[in-house]
Amino acid sequence: MGDLEGRVAFITGAAHGQGRATAIAMARAGAHIAALDVAKPLPYPGYGLGTTQDLESLRKEIERLGRSCFVHAGDVRDDEAVSAAVRETQARHERIDILFNNAGICGYGLAHELSEEAWDATLGINLKGAWLVARRIIPIMMGQRSGVILNNSSVAGLRGMARLGHYAASKWGLVGLTKSWAIELAPYNIRVNSLHPTGVDTPLNEGLAQLEGTTPEEIGERSAGNLLSVPWIEPEDVAEMAVFLASDRARYITGSQIPVDAGLLTR
Repeated sequence: MGDLEGRVAFITGAAHGQGRATAIAMARAGAHIAALDVAKPLPYPGYGLGTTQDLESLRKEIERLGRSCFVHAGDVRDDEAVSAAVRETQARHERIDILFNNAGICGYGLAHELSEEAWDATLGINLKGAWLVARRIIPIMMGQRSGVILNNSSVAGLRGMARLGHYAASKWGLVGLTKSWAIELAPYNIRVNSLHPTGVDTPLNEGLAQLEGTTPEEIGERSAGNLLSVPWIEPEDVAEMAVFLASDRARYITGSQIPVDAGLLTR
């Protein structure tokens, strides 16, 4: 029996990177998965994101693990798409036990030089999107009187970062939501925490490298500053922490900010 045996996890930004790794890790721990991803390029930040093919391959991989996986292509900023995915998940499983708010984008720019498009897209996906998804799932969890919400923030949600002011603002906003939801939802036995990874080896680095005219390795070395001698961590490192926080082993952890940062915040 896994730590999440029989539970239902709703994961955004699930097609690749940290979302995909977490979907697979939770399935291995016994959970059924509902995977939401925009699955197409967006005008901002302009680099490739997940695809419908990525979602389909995720579905097949999870089904090979003996768990069900429902995939849905939709933008977390689109309330109709979010609501449809949540309704379908509830219809299939009659419950939702875990929400992993992971969908996010990142791009560079000095805060005073950012376009409104860059600001609105970053705050819209990273922060408003998390709120839109959660507001559809929270009533289900309240009715169950149980649930876990995990907001995937960043080390940028606990410190400032040059040329990432819009990104940091969105990730700090997730901390505010995390703490507020933890207070509001504790009477319903719903726990809420945020994760704060350092740089992670995902396709995001390739996208940022394209924008900067450099390599993913240089992006990792430039942005890391980790105490441990790695330019970045792996998606599976975040996924394993998410599984722990979603499990009963973390039953008294709520309203907390959990670094997975290779020591960056200590530096």
